[in-house]
Amino acid sequence: MKQIIEAERVPIQQMETRKGKIEEKKALLGQLTSLVEGMRGEILKNKNARSLRELKVNSSNDAIGITADKNIAEPGKYQIEVTSLAQKSSAFTNGVEDKDKTYLGVGYIRAVLPNGDEKEVYIDEEHSSLTGIAKLINSNTELGMRATVVNDGISEDEPWRLLLALSDTGDGNKAEFPDLYLVDGEVDLYIDQKRDAVDAKIKLDGFEIEVPSNRATEIIPGVTIDLKKAKPGEEINVEITEDVQAIGGKINSLVDNINEVLKFIKAQNNLSEKSDTQRTLGGDLSLQQIESRIRSAVFTPVMTKNGPIRIGDLGVTFQRNGLLKLDQAKMESELNKDYKIVAEALTGSYSIEGGKSKGFIDHLDEMASTLLAPPSGILPTRKNGLQTQVTQIERQIANKERVIAQKEEVLKQKFARLEETVSRIKGQGAGVAGLANMAGNMPQL
Repeated sequence: MKQIIEAERVPIQQMETRKGKIEEKKALLGQLTSLVEGMRGEILKNKNARSLRELKVNSSNDAIGITADKNIAEPGKYQIEVTSLAQKSSAFTNGVEDKDKTYLGVGYIRAVLPNGDEKEVYIDEEHSSLTGIAKLINSNTELGMRATVVNDGISEDEPWRLLLALSDTGDGNKAEFPDLYLVDGEVDLYIDQKRDAVDAKIKLDGFEIEVPSNRATEIIPGVTIDLKKAKPGEEINVEITEDVQAIGGKINSLVDNINEVLKFIKAQNNLSEKSDTQRTLGGDLSLQQIESRIRSAVFTPVMTKNGPIRIGDLGVTFQRNGLLKLDQAKMESELNKDYKIVAEALTGSYSIEGGKSKGFIDHLDEMASTLLAPPSGILPTRKNGLQTQVTQIERQIANKERVIAQKEEVLKQKFARLEETVSRIKGQGAGVAGLANMAGNMPQL
């Protein structure tokens, strides 16, 4: 019976083998899908002119820091002079001998804030030292000021002072620093020095401008200027340009992602006499369709204000090995020559009459969408087809397993009955033999 059942299971083993090959093919399709998704991710990162764009800032001096928002800023040249930095209101008390032990008395500190509000901080015995007073001021968020205990490094007998400072700079943030009303202290505590808040003053292309902070964000649209040092009389040359090298690097990264897909297709189609196309995607129609769509997207001309342009005109071309290559020097040269036309060729353009025209990256995005979009995209359709085959084989295996189980049960019953019959026959034979023996032993008459 065992040999019979094993013979019945041979078709199941064959189906399992066929299923395993399809699963391998399905796994390869998953790898291809991941590569196409990676390609589309790179496409989406550079889908429009703003996302593709990068700006470079050059400054002739480190007295300022310049950052440009590529979504707002425009290329240009500027001359900036930092006449004076913005300051915040601050004050310095007289010195005391010990920051923790010198008893300064009890009472209150009164301050008039920039908005005109009058605030008071009460000092009790527990906080009647420089450290204690600083703690009370810093815990009062309504004051908008910070207290710091410092050692002035000058006085040997009374080096410890209290530095009070508002957080914001500019003329609009001037404060009347507190009178200190403390009684019964070992020494008097009073404001020894003050400094008023003032705006920063800079010159842009020779004209003076005042800003309330050392970070100016509204002088040049999309440009943030961090003022670091005041250098009156010294002009700083600032130039904002399109960063053609960074843009070229983005296109090169996109080309690399497309090549990963093409390399996979090339490897799958590299067939020999030993190749088992049941386990690979070699010769698969879906690979031909994908490669064809990539080539179509690359070769499709793009209409610009200067007429039709192919991506090959910008340095992206197919090589003999079937892969794309970017001539970055040519790309950068074209970007330097006319950035707007190259941007149009890559990402398209908008017009009131015609709406959005498609660029090279738009064609790539459409191509990737047709490959990935469920349920009718090339890759999902192929995946579903393979999964259907796997499901059908699994159903056939399950049906065959049930038939074998039923046949095995029938055979068990037949063998059981046969054994019973044989046992009965053997029993009957034993009875007959016994009678014969008895007959042989009877006395002769």
